Amino acid sequence: MSPLPILSLLLPFLIVVGLLVLLWAVPVRLWIEARFSGVALGLGNLVGMRLRKVSPPSVVRPLIASTKAGLFLDVSHLEAHYLAGGNVDRVARALISADKAAIDLPFQQAAAIDLAGRDVFEAVQVSVNPKVVQTPRVAAMAKDGIQLIAVARVTVRANINRLVGGAGEETILARVGEGIVSTIGSANSHKAVLENPDAISKTVLQKGLDSGTAFEILSIDIADVDVGKNIGAELQTDQAEADKRVAQARAEERRAMAQAREQEMSARVEEMRAEVIAAEAQVPLAMADAFRSGNLGIMDYARYRNIESDTTMRRAIAEGDSSDELPEN
Repeated sequence: MSPLPILSLLLPFLIVVGLLVLLWAVPVRLWIEARFSGVALGLGNLVGMRLRKVSPPSVVRPLIASTKAGLFLDVSHLEAHYLAGGNVDRVARALISADKAAIDLPFQQAAAIDLAGRDVFEAVQVSVNPKVVQTPRVAAMAKDGIQLIAVARVTVRANINRLVGGAGEETILARVGEGIVSTIGSANSHKAVLENPDAISKTVLQKGLDSGTAFEILSIDIADVDVGKNIGAELQTDQAEADKRVAQARAEERRAMAQAREQEMSARVEEMRAEVIAAEAQVPLAMADAFRSGNLGIMDYARYRNIESDTTMRRAIAEGDSSDELPEN
């Protein structure tokens, strides 16, 4: 079979493939759309985007929107932002919104904000239309020991110039909560706070809590103040209970020491009594030895017995007198 019929069969297929490749490499429809929108963009630019691995719709359509809005952006800047990983469409919409709101926002600054991970379009919207963020329930104790639980609503506006490197909403809420705690803690009575809750917002607002953040605080409004526990009374009760336990422990320690001393004295008395009994047991032996040696005679022993009997009788009489009860009348 000759190669000519085979070539004639493959030729339509090759033409279709070539057209598909051409349409992919050269987005003619997008080029026509750009030309009719007033964007001076050649086919070579679109082919170059393909070669640079840039999605032409992601760059051309934001360029068309900005041109229609009266902003003339450089297509090379948009390509560079796309290659850097930025969101070209979001930056273009932010620039359009800023221009309509008369906010000075250059492209380089908007691109830097987007690359920093912040939503630049939302930031412009918050700058034009401030939003309200609410703090969680903040518990604080006044000087009289009564706990107050407050909730505040903070109206903030985005500060475009501090979006890069500025702190976020969490910092604002944390600082406002800290200001509420310090303000309530400095109040002499919880009643004064309940009577004039706007004093909290005025005091907190004067502290400049938005410094170093990406927002500007416009107002702080106390939404709710509830009375919590009597922390002062609970602390005093706990302290009294702790003091009671300490006193009981010390009393128990003194009682144990007294018992130890009493047992020691009892042991000492028993020891002395044993010594006395042992000494008394030596008296007959000493008297017998005195008889043998001639130092003690019979008359001396008789007098000793008489004295001992007299002493025993007197002791018995004395003990009987002390135990007798008085006769009744």
